[in-house]
Amino acid sequence: MTVLKTRAKLVDVARQLFAQKGVEYTTMNDIAIASKKGRRTLYTYFKNKEQIYMAVVESEVQRLSQILQEVADKPIAPDTKIIEMISTHLESIKQAVYRNGTLRAGFFRDIWRVEAVRKDFDEVEVRLFRRVLIEGKEAGIFDIDNVEITADILHYCIKGIEVPYIRNQIGGDLDDETGWRYVLKIVYGALGHKNE
Repeated sequence: MTVLKTRAKLVDVARQLFAQKGVEYTTMNDIAIASKKGRRTLYTYFKNKEQIYMAVVESEVQRLSQILQEVADKPIAPDTKIIEMISTHLESIKQAVYRNGTLRAGFFRDIWRVEAVRKDFDEVEVRLFRRVLIEGKEAGIFDIDNVEITADILHYCIKGIEVPYIRNQIGGDLDDETGWRYVLKIVYGALGHKNE
């Protein structure tokens, strides 16, 4: 097994154990046994449980970056694309948190540690938003004065509603169609969307 594959296996096994037992109740020995690797191998890759926990969070963030990149690369209209990027962002974050079971509590409790790891993702997302906003502006779909600032604000607005979205505290009494109609109104209004 190559070095990258071994590391990826250790991270995946740790993610599964953290999801089942919780980070605080999972030991490095548990990870070594479950991965069928010796403790020496585990410690070759990770000095402690904190490092492997952060590697798990990082792998989830990388997955999110990849998914968002795929949406941004779709050959669809910029106004459709921006909405799909927003819904993909929120739904992917929600799925990552739920997929990781008891990591959920850690995600909310350790938000500053998670923030440090997701810094690269945030930069990727802002760059992708800028690209799509430029596409929309050049196509005459969006009326934006400053693409950079608009992309930053859009990113932080979406990031700001992640936790309420994950906890189903936003429009929980609305059906999806009605909820997204409100989202379209707000986003398109902010972007100066020009209706055809």
